[in-house]
Order: sequence, then structure tokens, then C-alpha cells
Amino acid sequence: MVKLLIDSAADIGAKEAETLGVTMLPLVVSFGDESYYDGVELSPRDFYEKLIESDTLPKTSQITPFRFDEAYANLTANGDEVVAITISSKLSGTYGAAVTAAENYAGKVFVVDSLNAAIGERLLVQYALRLIEEGKTAAQIAEELEEKKKKVNLMAVLGTLEYLKKGGRISSAVAFAGELLSIKPVIAIVDGEVKLVGKAMGSKKGNNLLNTLVQKQGGIDFSMPYGVVWSGLSDEFLKKYVKDSAHLWERETDRVPSYMIGGTIGAHVGPGAIGVAFFSK
Repeated sequence: MVKLLIDSAADIGAKEAETLGVTMLPLVVSFGDESYYDGVELSPRDFYEKLIESDTLPKTSQITPFRFDEAYANLTANGDEVVAITISSKLSGTYGAAVTAAENYAGKVFVVDSLNAAIGERLLVQYALRLIEEGKTAAQIAEELEEKKKKVNLMAVLGTLEYLKKGGRISSAVAFAGELLSIKPVIAIVDGEVKLVGKAMGSKKGNNLLNTLVQKQGGIDFSMPYGVVWSGLSDEFLKKYVKDSAHLWERETDRVPSYMIGGTIGAHVGPGAIGVAFFSK
């Protein structure tokens, strides 16, 4: 049998992971001296409530090789094979830790660097579950994921520049000017890294730019997993985006899967973000 191991950056919490039959290892999210296992001790809603209340910027910590080793030992004990999918190696040391621990399980554990995060990573997990159902071996699944991950697109309009500023991604002066002008940064995961791919004056233009970027990537492959995300305590902006972007989905589906960004990625984008992820055609 093939078992799937994932990390909390995929925004699949402990309860959902159990329902899906996957093992989820959480990254650690810290507010000052208080630390929590993301998606286990800290739900997305809990995270944003703490974010609003806290004076300190949350920090995230990678999963250690020891915790991966424990999980591998448990999952392979009955002779099962393991496919581990992690957050991009360019965003966290978690992938490196997963690979280090896997050296003791040659031929049994296969580690895939998603080169993505949040819903982009989730889509790869959903596809892996499909391949397990089809009866593929761990080696076959890992090979297929390595190929298909190149087609995963994740792009988002951020609600604020504040967290990019706090994280040292942009200068205070640029952030201040951006907030005054209601500039909405549009980001994408490109080759495993977060890139600023555009700026728009206000939410409406930000949404239009998002749709333009979707079409530039060749459109959405509806035979593969896809979905939209939001961060914060309200999905009001996301609902408006899905409604305003009906031309993207209306001929294909009557419901667009939507997910909430958890603490691991929420710590870096803040509230008020909306995004879309898909496999390009």
C-alpha cells in the first residue's frame, strides 16, 4: 500500500487529513513565546484572531528530520511505501529535513518538493490521492508528481503590503505609498519562489489582473484539481471575485472549491488575500 505524508503548508488540517487518509506533519507557528502546531492546535480562524490581537509578527518553524523519521518509521512498519509532499524547498527547510530523514528508508520513502505552498501544494496532494486510488506504486506516483507539478499555478491578490514590509520583502516607504494609493500587490509562485508579478490600483483591478494572468497561463485544466483561497476572517472578497470571474468557470462547474489559508502561509501574506490555483492546460 502507498501512504501519503504531507505538511501543514498545504492547508489541510488534522481533521481533514484524517478523513482523506493522509498523515499531516504540522509546521510550528509562534506568536512571541507561544508556539502552536499549525492545523492541529491552531485552526486558520484561530490564527487570524491571534494575528489581529497580537503586537508581534508571527514566525514559522520548519519540521525537523527527527519528526519526519518518526513518521516514516510508523508508516513503513507494515511494509507500506510512502510519498511525502512538502512545501517548496525555496520557502522552507522542511523539504531538506524530509530528504535527510528519508535516507534511512531507501526504496520505501519518496520525497516530492511541491515547489509550491498553500492551495498550490494542496492540488498536488489531491492529485496524489487520485494516483493512489489508481493503484500506482510510490515510485510511479513520485515520478508523475515531479512532472505534473510544473503545471501548477498559484497566484493571489494581497489585501495589504504590510506583511511583505514586516518580512523585509519591500521597504517601509514603498509600503506606505502603496497603502495610500490602495495598491494591491499581485503575487505568484514562480519556480518555487514568491514573485511580485503585478500591482493594481484597488481590488477590482487586482481581480482583473488575476484573471489576465490565469488566461496567460493557458487557462484552467478542469480535469485536474483546482480551487480558490482567501485569508482572514471573512471570505466576502473571495465570493465577489468568484462571481465577477464567472466566465472562467461557468461552463465547467457550478461550484468552485474554496479553502482558507492557514497559519504557515498566512503569517507571510496577512489577511485580505484572495487567490486561485490550477493546473494549466
